[in-house]
Amino acid sequence: MTKLHAWIDGEKLITLEGIAAIDRNKIIVTTDETVENNTPTVPLLLSSVHWTNSTTATITLEQNVPLERQLYLHFNDIVFPIYPRYVVQTAWFDQIYDASEERLGADYSPASTTFAVWTPTAIQVELLLQTDQRVTMMRKANGVWQTTVTGDLKNVLYQFAVTIHGEKKLINDPYTKGLTANSTYSVVVDLSDSDPPHFHTAPYPPTLKQDAIIYELHVRDATSSADSGVQHKGKFLGLTEQQTTTPAGSSTGLSYIQQLGVTHIQLLPLQDFARVDELNPQHSYNWGYDPLFYFVPEGSYATDAADPLTRITECKQMIHAIHEAGMSVILDVVYNHVYYYESSVYEQLVPGYYFRTNANGQRSNGSGTGNDLATERKMVRKLILDAVDYWLQQFHIDGFRFDLMGAMDITTMQLIEQRAAQMNRPILLLGEGWQLNTPLPEHEQATTSNAKQLPAYSFFNDYFRDTLKGDLFQSLGKGYVNGDGYFSERLPQLVAGSSDTRFAGKLFTHPLQSINFVECHDNHTLADKLSLSNQADTTEQRRRMHQLATGITLLSQGVPFLHAGQEFLRSKQGDPNSYIAGDAINQLNWKLREQEADYIYWVQQLIALRKNYAHFRLTTAREIEQRLHIISTPSPVFGYILLGDTADIAIYVNPLNEQRQIAMPALGRWKQLLSNVNQPTSLPSFLAEQTATIAPYEMLIWIKERT
Repeated sequence: MTKLHAWIDGEKLITLEGIAAIDRNKIIVTTDETVENNTPTVPLLLSSVHWTNSTTATITLEQNVPLERQLYLHFNDIVFPIYPRYVVQTAWFDQIYDASEERLGADYSPASTTFAVWTPTAIQVELLLQTDQRVTMMRKANGVWQTTVTGDLKNVLYQFAVTIHGEKKLINDPYTKGLTANSTYSVVVDLSDSDPPHFHTAPYPPTLKQDAIIYELHVRDATSSADSGVQHKGKFLGLTEQQTTTPAGSSTGLSYIQQLGVTHIQLLPLQDFARVDELNPQHSYNWGYDPLFYFVPEGSYATDAADPLTRITECKQMIHAIHEAGMSVILDVVYNHVYYYESSVYEQLVPGYYFRTNANGQRSNGSGTGNDLATERKMVRKLILDAVDYWLQQFHIDGFRFDLMGAMDITTMQLIEQRAAQMNRPILLLGEGWQLNTPLPEHEQATTSNAKQLPAYSFFNDYFRDTLKGDLFQSLGKGYVNGDGYFSERLPQLVAGSSDTRFAGKLFTHPLQSINFVECHDNHTLADKLSLSNQADTTEQRRRMHQLATGITLLSQGVPFLHAGQEFLRSKQGDPNSYIAGDAINQLNWKLREQEADYIYWVQQLIALRKNYAHFRLTTAREIEQRLHIISTPSPVFGYILLGDTADIAIYVNPLNEQRQIAMPALGRWKQLLSNVNQPTSLPSFLAEQTATIAPYEMLIWIKERT
């Protein structure tokens, strides 16, 4: 048999490659592998044959191709198979094989389990069970293959034997809820066995977005240090342990975060990911942005990765413990790409469907990881929506942070918003709205520039970040806090939640669309950035600059976001991309937490201030316009006042290494609330004059009660 290529590229289109030009009358397209006397049993009528060159032709059929059957092309005595290719990327395919309403995966009950998998271009699918059962699955018209097996299959391993493109492959279930170590086999699980006591009924404080203070944390980083005092270091259970301390007695782990006062812990991706050997996790490390299976917690965070139920149970125990500590949980999710698309279950089940391609047919790479998920396609969208629903229902997640959200389509994000709105608790939705080089039309991308179409979403505000500390991509670049007030003209818009039309700069439709941050897991920590950009300054000067950046973040309108350890000058030893750098670089340094007790106390005070005064939690641009006003100050010292019903609050920031005189915005008895330079015990109760001195790199907060 001659090795040639024929592809189904449209509902009526076949492309021939590597074939010398032949007479169209000699070409037969049929579902018959053998043809007697040039008379196939099921011929497909050819409408036209067009040779684009001497070895390439396109065949147009009079009827749609039957993808449920294997097609063959015959000419003379040569026969070879025709396989689906670009047809899976057509609107016709997406419509005909739309299985959005189907229940996929393994639907378990003690009496029976129903298995369903979507693979419309497969010719045969069998279910292989650990019990040595081999069950032929039946195909539905929408491309779903399904079977029900009677008996109790709890904890039974399974895979699908899928015949596609002429090969039979063993493939795991993309909707599996359980996995063996290192994602080797899918597992049937009884999810009710994984629930901690009262998990689905225990109340916990719901937090509205305007009240949110987000703390970004990696599960392993939180407790892996030898000084964490945690027994289950680097594990889900490490974040369930209470009253853990350093050897010197300072709080660590969950207790420390609770004492800090934040409202939400945002966990870096914990859906099953690659690069870490789950049986020997100490030898490797990963942030988690290499997703494999979206419905299963990562095994390296479990105390026993070999037991499929343990990771589910312990993940729920962690979430339950965070809720009991009075905080909510945001899950960082990666629905823009997968780890190595070639070997992914998605590419194996429906080759070419789940990933975007450029005009030349090559995989697009806007994500920078080698592939972009085609979120705009119906069954990719279903995968994402089903995963979101699963984590909301089964794990009681309180929010989602969408990695590279700009690579996702607006319609999918709107449907996620509709699903989140059905919950009986606030669900925070936020993401990275960067513009990426992906084939999705710009007006369909969930980017910051399209924020008006996604009013329920918050976007990471890179304008805020770069204004305060300098351009992210210029290690020596400076901003307001580390450049003697550089970009001071941008400060009004920053503190207004980037939503006030009175001020120049990036605008959102309302302040809660702005995630205000100066540091996150990506790139240099703020401390490392300042060490590079401000080498000539002293350690104490850089520390004060750092405090100013954190202070402005916490007292601006919008949603404040802190990177774990930011409040004690977290360093990654200068590593700008520590995603696989290991524990020595990434773990939280609890000794540094003890050294920076004053800084931590300052952050606790700022958080308490934000919680106590609604001035800092305005929800509309109109409110901000009415209540926030800029104070006249000696440049580049910046000041603003927030008018309240019973009190006014004035905030001043000095980015210079010299003191300045400031004037209060109005007459009255101004009480000094906070300062990052002077401890409260040394502060005067009230201002005797209507002017005051602001020290180098100081943030001053004053309040005047209304009589």
